Amino acid sequence: MAVINGMRSLLLFFIICWAAASAVAQQGTLLVSELLYQPLAHEAEYVELYNNSDTSVELSGFHIVRWVGDSLGRHYELPQHTVAAHDYVALTKDAASVTANYKVLHPGNLVECQLPAYPNSGGTVIVSTADSMVVDRFNYSPDMHSRLLHDKAGVSLERRSFGRPTGEFSNWFSAASTSGYGTPGYANSQSTEYLAEETSFVLSSTLLSPDGDGYQDELSIEYELPDGGIAARCEIYDAHGIAVRRLLNNDLLGTRGRIIWDGSDNNKRLLPQGQYIIQLILFDATGTRQTLRRTVAVISH
Repeated sequence: MAVINGMRSLLLFFIICWAAASAVAQQGTLLVSELLYQPLAHEAEYVELYNNSDTSVELSGFHIVRWVGDSLGRHYELPQHTVAAHDYVALTKDAASVTANYKVLHPGNLVECQLPAYPNSGGTVIVSTADSMVVDRFNYSPDMHSRLLHDKAGVSLERRSFGRPTGEFSNWFSAASTSGYGTPGYANSQSTEYLAEETSFVLSSTLLSPDGDGYQDELSIEYELPDGGIAARCEIYDAHGIAVRRLLNNDLLGTRGRIIWDGSDNNKRLLPQGQYIIQLILFDATGTRQTLRRTVAVISH
């Protein structure tokens, strides 16, 4: 009987673990993507996370945890903020400091909150759920930086691939000088998962006025890609994160072209005034995937 009870307890333990893991999977997975642990003098550190899932994630369901010795220390609760599927969020104590020192392409992806201090000599970044289940762990070291760097101050460490383990030493490298030594809130400069540069897709305008007067009635998304064989899904989302129009559905792109949006939804009805997000998901035959976003305002019509 004792053996049977023991087996039942063990089975119950595995069921609980499976259920907890499933809950995390349903929330989406936040992975450590970039770390500025040695900022310039009197400037702020930042930790960038990536939502490696096909669903949006509520940031307040997660904590950044201080690692003390071999155990979890103080938990830093994260604020309310929705991280879109396959998007980034950069956490910092001082957003103005990060904005002053780095190119911030998406200010909405920069979130102020309290964080542990990250020693220059090396340390650990822990992302956990509110109930202390570790979601991701990054043990960083100054040795991950390029040997050509004479001064590591102000240079972030960037993750190269989300398909490789967080703890893999070679999966991290110094942010490129051409990107200002840091990419808070958007795709990493050292990513091996690039299919296009941020500048590969350009909007004809950030305003759309579909009133039929011949001025800004349509929005053109011009693109130029380095290689063929790239397919794309392009969708428009409203300010609440609801998809309202699909412009491309896994369509194969040429090396250059344009995508047109007339301000209407999937039922050809003109959308109300407001801010909208254009999301482009690019992928190729190898399974490499990249997400790009642009913001546009629909004004009176």
